[in-house]
Amino acid sequence: MLSTRQLRYFVEIAECGSFSAAAERLFIAQSALSRQIKDMETRLQTPLFERTARQPRLTAAGQAFLPRARNLLNELNKASAMATEVGNGQLGTLRLSHSSTVPISGRVLAGIGAYLERQPGVSLDIGKLSSEAQLEELAEGRLDIGLLRLPVLRQRDGIQLLPLFTEPLLLAVPADHRLARATRVELAQLKDEAFISIPHPQRGGLSYLCAELCMRQGFFPKAARVMSRKTTQLQLIQGGFGIALLPQSMQDLAPPGVSFLPLAGADCQSTVALACRQDPPPLVQHFLQTFRGESL
Repeated sequence: MLSTRQLRYFVEIAECGSFSAAAERLFIAQSALSRQIKDMETRLQTPLFERTARQPRLTAAGQAFLPRARNLLNELNKASAMATEVGNGQLGTLRLSHSSTVPISGRVLAGIGAYLERQPGVSLDIGKLSSEAQLEELAEGRLDIGLLRLPVLRQRDGIQLLPLFTEPLLLAVPADHRLARATRVELAQLKDEAFISIPHPQRGGLSYLCAELCMRQGFFPKAARVMSRKTTQLQLIQGGFGIALLPQSMQDLAPPGVSFLPLAGADCQSTVALACRQDPPPLVQHFLQTFRGESL
């Protein structure tokens, strides 16, 4: 089997036109260079150069071999460069998923745009999963990054949660709701309202946070007859089925028939976190560095 070093020596001699010049460029002794070429010819069972008194000339076999040797070296260089870029997080596909209450808009969209601009060799494959499903996919190695809302009730070993930014919670109501024209709403005013999203017993996230805030005011959210924890809750609010406490960023997705109102109380806020493995590869590390710098 020929070595890449021998291929490089052969191409160098062919391009320099002499063993001595090639040896000088390669920083090796001419005798060592000659031995390597002789070994090549033995393995190929044919001479590659005609040794003349003035300078070596390629044989017919050498002429046929030269362009293929160059191609092999070029492909090896490309493969080496690609492996380096992938290893350094400069090339590849990043698998990202977000929960339905973390829309790809505003700060999230700006962070993604900044990352892609700085990493032109990377592409993103974006999906949508619940917080619990994101953690499972991360633990199984089928996902690189998750974007979710705190709190998370069931953590996974080997997965870290890194807060990215906090945004206000707003009251979302139908445009004809009795509170639609209010300048600010107290949570206690919502005691008798129907909420189109209440927490699942084993899930955290936005609905869990909202229920916790309501319980601090002495009541648990009353369930509407139609409920959803997905972005479809915006359509349900528009249709008059109930109300919800939603993060400010979800205004970007809202249909015209939904009004958003400020809530009283400094604790009416929601935090978006990034989930990834505790030993993230460079591809994820670069995303985290860029995204946190862009988003905060």
